[in-house]
Amino acid sequence: MREILLKPELYKFKTFHEFIETFPLHERDLILTTGYLYDTFIKPYGAGIPVLRQDDFGAGEPTEEMLEGIFSSLDYDSYDRVVAIGGGTVMDLGKMLTVRRTGTINDLFFKRAELIREKKLIAIPTTCGTGSEVTSTSVAIVKDESGATTKLGLLSEDLIADTACLIPEFLTSLPHQAFSEALIDALIHAVEAFLSPRRATMTTDLFARGAIELILKGLRMAEEGHDLRQDYGEALLTASCYAGIAFLQAGCGTVHGLSYPLSGAYLVTHGASNYAFFEKVLETYQTYKPDGKLRELRSMICQIFGCEDDKALAVLAQAEAHLIPVKRLREYGVREGDLPVFTRSVFTNQKRLVDNSYVPLTEEMVEEIYRQVY
Repeated sequence: MREILLKPELYKFKTFHEFIETFPLHERDLILTTGYLYDTFIKPYGAGIPVLRQDDFGAGEPTEEMLEGIFSSLDYDSYDRVVAIGGGTVMDLGKMLTVRRTGTINDLFFKRAELIREKKLIAIPTTCGTGSEVTSTSVAIVKDESGATTKLGLLSEDLIADTACLIPEFLTSLPHQAFSEALIDALIHAVEAFLSPRRATMTTDLFARGAIELILKGLRMAEEGHDLRQDYGEALLTASCYAGIAFLQAGCGTVHGLSYPLSGAYLVTHGASNYAFFEKVLETYQTYKPDGKLRELRSMICQIFGCEDDKALAVLAQAEAHLIPVKRLREYGVREGDLPVFTRSVFTNQKRLVDNSYVPLTEEMVEEIYRQVY
């Protein structure tokens, strides 16, 4: 099986100042970030450099309206390199800003238009969550043929950044909720890659296992009272990057497939949406296929937390809840009548994710998971 081995050049710097010393900004750059990050970290180094503030075009995850607005505001020929500094939304938008407009955003995501990469990209994540700085996916909430909103991933090796830079200084500014959701999201990426039954490669197991072990140690430290942003931030940023490398190879699976209709319809953040399903999906896997890679996952949990095998998944859920409680779907405003609609959307729009499930799932099994977390 073919592997993409660390296509971005990877760098790690303690501070943004160290990054600037290695990668000086110039007038043909376009800085993509948020207003807060620009004012707090970037402004002293960004004089005369064009800046695009993501939050000027909307909050939350990328939408096709947000992307259309950004593209309309830009002179595409005015920049050669995008420097994307932010969370998952900024990473996804930054990838799209390297692409020539060959159609509408809807056309690109539904593959009716050709994807042509023309710009350079430096990706600097400011959360320990998405791993998007090293992946080949850009995600957006778009309208399908019926006019309903759904979340889609646009996959292409041409979307992989040229350079990825890890700077733990940025983590210190994250609010607790955003940090916690991102951390659990990184764990989900690593676990789904580790359990992938179809696309696992030589590097998947190595990087997924490394990410899982680092994050489990962080969850154990959080239970002991540590502030992970200060005490363990660099390790968690590394873990998130490892998880991104792992799912670049192996892809994500059921958790992501189930979460996309929720985040698309109710604009729930990516991390919170994935978290809503993680525990129940693992329990489903445990019911139908407790051995194999799932047993290895439980062994890692037992080693870090000192628990027995039959308690491993419950101990993990408890550690996650200590960091941030998981919400039921009804707490996001979801109606019970949405559940069969979500199920159909999963099998219509997220088939690639369902097909990468550790346990083959039917529509009845997926709807049952929705009902259990409702």
